[in-house]
Amino acid sequence: MHIPAANAEKNMINRTDDNKQTTLTELPVGQVARVTSVTGFGPVTRRLMEMGVVPGVSVMVIKAAPFGDPIEIRLRGYSLAMRKNEADTIEVQF
Repeated sequence: MHIPAANAEKNMINRTDDNKQTTLTELPVGQVARVTSVTGFGPVTRRLMEMGVVPGVSVMVIKAAPFGDPIEIRLRGYSLAMRKNEADTIEVQF
C-alpha cells in the first residue's frame, strides 16, 4: 500500500485506537503510532534521535522487507529505513 506524502502527514495527526504499547518492529504496515521511548544506546540510537525519532513524534510504518528487515517508516515529513534491531529499541503507542 502506497500513501502519498501529503496524505500520510494528514493521516498521522490525531489517530489513536486503543492506546496499545508495542515496539516499532511489531507495528503493522499502515498503522500510525506515537513514539513513547527510545531504549537503545550508542551512536546508532543517538543518530536516530538526532533524525527526529524522539518521544511524542508520530510515525507510520510504510513497508517492511519480507523478513521484517529493514523497515521503512514515515515521520516529520520524510521516510526513514532502519534495521529490525534498531526498530526494536523504539517503543510506540497506538
